Amino acid sequence: MGERTTKKQQELLQFISDFLDEHNYAPSYREIMRALGYKSVSTVAIHIDGLIAKNYLTKSDKSARSIRIVTVSSSVDNKHYSWLRTEITKRAANGADQAEVDALKKALDILEK
Repeated sequence: MGERTTKKQQELLQFISDFLDEHNYAPSYREIMRALGYKSVSTVAIHIDGLIAKNYLTKSDKSARSIRIVTVSSSVDNKHYSWLRTEITKRAANGADQAEVDALKKALDILEK
């Protein structure tokens, strides 16, 4: 796995894990906010993004309730997703050919399904 988690991140991971086990789909940011007593959805987003950066979670940008716990076997795949996201951002910012950026985005969409 990635870096160590904070106490809040551990609490969030446990909640997501329990929710996934019980419901077979991920909680919404609002459900997380209410369950953990956060004041705003943006606080949830900050913690989720932190856990994604540390390779504990993954999610699809275009799909609601797409949060998933990263397993050891998917950790290697997650590094590929991370690389692909970085390349998309970097190339879009550097004015790369739009067709190239679109192709990378399509590849990421296919991999995340």
